[in-house]
Amino acid sequence: MRKTAEGAQTARSQSKRMPSMTSLTSWASLCMRSAFLVATLLSSSAMAADLRIGLRADPDVLDPAQGTSVAGRVVFAALCDKLIDITADGKYQPQLAAAWSWSPDNLTLTLKLREHVLFQDGQPFDAAAVKANLDRYRTDPLSKRKTELKPVASVEVVDPLTVNIRLSHAYAPLVSVLSDRAGMMMSPAALTKEGAKIGDHPVCAGPFQFVERVSQDHILLKRFDQYWNKDAILVDSVNYRMIPDDSVRLLSLRSGDLDLIERLSPSDISTVKSDTNLKVIGGPSTAFDLISINTNHGDDANNPLGKSEKVRQAFELSLDRNAINQVAYDGLFVPGNQPEPVGTQFYDPAHPVPERDVAKAKALLGEAGTPHPSFTLAVANSPILAQVSQMIQSMAAEAGFDIKIQTLESSTLAANSDAGKYQASMAIWSGRPDPDGNISPWIASDGFLNWGHYSNKDLDKILTEARQTTDDAKRKKLYADAIDLYVADMPLIVLYHYKSLWAARSNIDGFVPYPDGLIRLQGVKKGAAG
Repeated sequence: MRKTAEGAQTARSQSKRMPSMTSLTSWASLCMRSAFLVATLLSSSAMAADLRIGLRADPDVLDPAQGTSVAGRVVFAALCDKLIDITADGKYQPQLAAAWSWSPDNLTLTLKLREHVLFQDGQPFDAAAVKANLDRYRTDPLSKRKTELKPVASVEVVDPLTVNIRLSHAYAPLVSVLSDRAGMMMSPAALTKEGAKIGDHPVCAGPFQFVERVSQDHILLKRFDQYWNKDAILVDSVNYRMIPDDSVRLLSLRSGDLDLIERLSPSDISTVKSDTNLKVIGGPSTAFDLISINTNHGDDANNPLGKSEKVRQAFELSLDRNAINQVAYDGLFVPGNQPEPVGTQFYDPAHPVPERDVAKAKALLGEAGTPHPSFTLAVANSPILAQVSQMIQSMAAEAGFDIKIQTLESSTLAANSDAGKYQASMAIWSGRPDPDGNISPWIASDGFLNWGHYSNKDLDKILTEARQTTDDAKRKKLYADAIDLYVADMPLIVLYHYKSLWAARSNIDGFVPYPDGLIRLQGVKKGAAG
């Protein structure tokens, strides 16, 4: 009996320590809820990330009307949605305009706007806002978009979500134009308040809103929670950091100070691939490097290079594009002498990339009566561009040129060039899907990047005619005629076309390279560090 009593007592004691089936179920439920909460917090932590992007150059003014820099377009991609965007394969797709259509005579483009879109100041995006922006781009004295929108006769509000853009004549590049700065919409209320200083605090309808800018250091944007496509934005903020030195930019990526860098140097690809914490992201590109020459803009144009097409032709013949590509870019870029890449639809095969010919270059200098011309070549502050400019300097010297190299910050270089304070400047053009956008800005008499004020009425006539037809065969013939004049006058020298090269930390997912080289942050997410 004692044994039985002891057993009963032990059983009673154990029953006090052991949970019932009901309490076990509650405990399991609590554990599941806790695990779910932890997972949710981890997921939220991954989403609530700060993305740090290294740029090679400091953007110019953050106003689509005034801006001209490639770096500025990169920042605008996060800040300012456009009426029309492009796809990863270079086709057009809706953004703020949900749809568009041409009238039978191609003189009216009708835009149907996306509903329920807000600007970053809470003001509604509508047809009146589109008209205000396009009219500003067309008429504001500060606007660099006037040439692109010159054929626009009027912008009419049909209803709150419908706009008619009426043209004075057919204009094939208009859709392409609206997929760039001229299609970026800013808040009319902010424009009224800030005026010409809107670039100090831009207010757009994009996924991220402006927070602060420290010149030559960083630009900080934060996620706009009322963005129309907010579910596609998976990071809380984006911080663009300006690091001109390719090696320093890569070092900052490797150390974890940056998450993504643009324009990875081809010579650094093997370094990135050998680092398990990093990855290379490559893609197609419409970008190209060029040398703009001041032919007619102020006192700096008064030198043999600016005044003689033979001297400019000699300069081109002194260069070995293939050697520059092999040494500076590991042979990954495509040497070119036209705004359109070799082998593409609007490239003119009648004018292939010339081989280097020092003897012919010397002969042309002799014919021009200037066997030893001297000029200054301005380049952006970048080690790889310094290497390229030094190669150009050395090659041209063999033909008789005396080139001095001036290294400037990108924004200063662009400002000086725009003001005519240059003799020759190296520049990058990110490229456009329409051929007019690759040639007219640089060499049309009213081109907004025609820094040297080059002017050829016959060329202007051809480019105007090419814009007024949508027949690709006719446009191809017209652009070939334009190249005939361009290679004779040589107001700029195209060097090579890019391949897009990016590097990212291995925990960055969803980044898709586009041919225009812009960083679209829709779908980009940052996971836990490896």
